[in-house]
Amino acid sequence: MRRKKLSLRLWVGLILLSVTATGQPQTTVKVEPPSWWTGFRNPSLQLMVYGKGISGTIPVINYPGITLEKVEKTSNPDYLFLDLFLSSSVTPGDVSIGFLADGDTVARFLFPLKERKPGSANRKGFSPADVIYLLMPDRFANGDPSNDAVTGMSEKPDRRDPGGRHGGDIKGIADHIGYLQNLGITAVWSTPLLENNMKKYSYHGYAITDYYHIDSRLGSNDDYFALADQLHASGLRLIMDMVFNHCGSNHPWVSDPPDTNWFNEFPAFTRTNYRSAVATDPYASGYDFTLFRKGWFDEHLPDLNQRNPFLAKYFIQHAIWWIEAAGLDGIRLDTYPYCDKDFMAEWDQAVLTEYPSFNIVGECWVTTPGSISYWQKDSPNTDGFNSHLPAVIDFAMYDALRLGFMENEGWSTGTLRLYDILSQDFVYPDPDNLLVFIDNHDVDRYLATQGGNVRHLKMALAFLLTTRGIPQIYYGTEALMTTGEDKSDGNKRADFPGGWPSDSVNAFTGKGLTADQQELSAYMRRLLNWRKNQEVIHRGKLTHFLPVEGIYVYFRSLETKTVMVVLNNNPAEKTIDPTRYDEFLRDVTSAVDVMTGKRFNNPGHITVPAESALILELEKQ
Repeated sequence: MRRKKLSLRLWVGLILLSVTATGQPQTTVKVEPPSWWTGFRNPSLQLMVYGKGISGTIPVINYPGITLEKVEKTSNPDYLFLDLFLSSSVTPGDVSIGFLADGDTVARFLFPLKERKPGSANRKGFSPADVIYLLMPDRFANGDPSNDAVTGMSEKPDRRDPGGRHGGDIKGIADHIGYLQNLGITAVWSTPLLENNMKKYSYHGYAITDYYHIDSRLGSNDDYFALADQLHASGLRLIMDMVFNHCGSNHPWVSDPPDTNWFNEFPAFTRTNYRSAVATDPYASGYDFTLFRKGWFDEHLPDLNQRNPFLAKYFIQHAIWWIEAAGLDGIRLDTYPYCDKDFMAEWDQAVLTEYPSFNIVGECWVTTPGSISYWQKDSPNTDGFNSHLPAVIDFAMYDALRLGFMENEGWSTGTLRLYDILSQDFVYPDPDNLLVFIDNHDVDRYLATQGGNVRHLKMALAFLLTTRGIPQIYYGTEALMTTGEDKSDGNKRADFPGGWPSDSVNAFTGKGLTADQQELSAYMRRLLNWRKNQEVIHRGKLTHFLPVEGIYVYFRSLETKTVMVVLNNNPAEKTIDPTRYDEFLRDVTSAVDVMTGKRFNNPGHITVPAESALILELEKQ
């Protein structure tokens, strides 16, 4: 019953009141964004209005403090774009907007204008003090089985199909906030929850068919807002995944585009070349660059043209609307280089103008530091381009972590890979604002890349959680989830054990976990909860020593606090040589093992077990 009421309220908010006038047929209109707020730095607002033949009407607004500055038409008679100016004196209320034809009102809707919450503009984004937990809502936990199949939504649940919908939802996330707290997580990044009303393969969320509605199989807009409130009350942040490069092929725009150039199109369907490096290559051919930027990801993912000024404003307002409505703490931007880069720079500036302390991370899937740094704000690019994007995902470090612990130590292999990537941090304007990870929803799970070697996983986690940057953990890592032989996307995104009542293993409660799973889960809880309060890790200086004979040592230092990390990438235990590290150890009297609490009175002669990490808090006289 509650869900029906919510749906009605949202319907009234988006597709508002139609009226019948004498001699005129009734016209129904849809308006996006569905509401707005007073008090933004940018006083301008553009409304997209959709309705059959709506361009043949005259819009009328009579509300104190709001001026209808311009009415813009496109080649499609079913769309109008209304440019409004909101003065500093405008007050919250329901703004009545009417549409006239031959002097009669043929449609009218009430546009909610709200007051911003106190402090909204000063919200703090995620930072290196956070550990982000990436989850896929359809695969995490099914908190409300009643919404697994919803009338009007094309794809029905089929948990037997790795590429089908499995029934996880927003309530499943909300039900396990306590679990995430206990694990030591401080921020949640969920893959997109917006409507994906596709015939198949819609579980992942990246084929959006409505940019202002949560998919009803995951919950409602109000459910999402409530989740944000619950996370915040528990001290956790919420990061929203946004997609501007493409939409789903069932989006109404596809059959009835607002403008002739709303999509990037070729004479026939043409797939992108997926080569992100082309976007920054100074020698790239026009053909390759155009194919990269304008080609489609797939036949069911039409490529959007952000150079269209109406679409550009739509996505800027879309982001601000969700930040304000849900109280978001950050945004992750999908396929960032595939979008028009000048638009994305404009988008970043617009969002950060309203929220100067906010954080945004872009998925720039390139694997060299130079190519990654191009996309970070204030990078000294030779072409003069500034993305204004604060954070970037560090795929170069991902590659080093994937290979580093499975290789034999050599001149350029093994832990030297980690050292080499960090040694190139001079190319980044802000290396601390890189998102570091060992796996995510698009790649094989880390355990699968290491042949199931749990020791490698523990070393990778120790490094991830003590190096520079913002660490991201993929859901289920704590339960030793792996990809298996079938490395399809569906199996990289398998169900979290215990998220469904019928599951025989429950990682939320520990029921049915193996000894290895229990040990790894405890290891992560200890390490994550320790990290929460360690400013020396969040913002301390990083100093590392060249790996020698498979021993890689680095220090994090801040004021009087120093942490020493030793990685032993050898099949046998090793005793470290203290003379190399004298600049940090000379005044140290003892050290405490973060993971066990064991105290060492002579930290310069510590023996490190084979294929393991040692994290020590150093104590001085």
